[in-house]
Amino acid sequence: MLPWKRVLRPLAALLLTAAVAVVPAAAAHAATAPSSGWNDYSCKPSAAHPRPLVLVHGTLGNSVDNWLSLAPYLKHRGYCVFSLDYGQLTGVPLFHGLGPIDKSAEQLAAYVDKVLAATGAEKADLVGHSQGGMMPRYYLKFLGGAAKVNALVGLAPDNHGTDLSGLTSLLPYFPGAEDLVKATTPGLADQIAGSAFLTRLNAGGDTVPGVHYTVIATKYDEVATPWRNQYLSGPDVRNVLLQDLCPLDLSEHVAIALTDRIAFHEVANALDPAHATATTCASVFS
Repeated sequence: MLPWKRVLRPLAALLLTAAVAVVPAAAAHAATAPSSGWNDYSCKPSAAHPRPLVLVHGTLGNSVDNWLSLAPYLKHRGYCVFSLDYGQLTGVPLFHGLGPIDKSAEQLAAYVDKVLAATGAEKADLVGHSQGGMMPRYYLKFLGGAAKVNALVGLAPDNHGTDLSGLTSLLPYFPGAEDLVKATTPGLADQIAGSAFLTRLNAGGDTVPGVHYTVIATKYDEVATPWRNQYLSGPDVRNVLLQDLCPLDLSEHVAIALTDRIAFHEVANALDPAHATATTCASVFS
């Protein structure tokens, strides 16, 4: 009989490596990278932008590297911008978002309370990438977040799970593989389409009343796949495909949050719809 543990560990490593491959390469300097003015707890929201922003990184991301471009972009536009680390595993530095997602949502809840207390605001807006665009929905639905959040903007969020471009379909061929992934990286297991976590999250509807939802997707996504799984259904939802705004936009799963100023412009529109301007290919210069 094959020593299955020896067989399964490389498979789990393969899944992890596939995810790591789409994490910003800048992770090596996360601990020392400058925040460019965000996470300033003395910042007070203005009349023009009365709510603080909380940026929620994706799987294997962190509070700095995921936002090296978007945080300064929004800070420059007058927002009080904050970002957190969540889902840490013991002994795994820098690469976060791997813990159980319900526990990560509890960390987000505590962080939003901290930001609201510091800024004096009644509500915050959330902008999340990948898992960070999906995980807050647990906070909104089950942890009282709907009373404290005005809007959730998701960049390539895996709202209805992912098949990792078909990679998860290999799991049934390796008995015990799914259990191993759950045991070692529960945050990955929770994001597989059809997981118990996602079944609970999406039961009874995708949204909760009082929160404005925006999903910004790219058809070139290779991680949160199929990309239509990212879309939400509900009465206060706007689903946006980047290529409908700019057919020349080739951003994939990482670039949509790391470098894509067309996506950034649409984030700004979602946060301040009263002053929204058309997002086009020219928005790269905005």
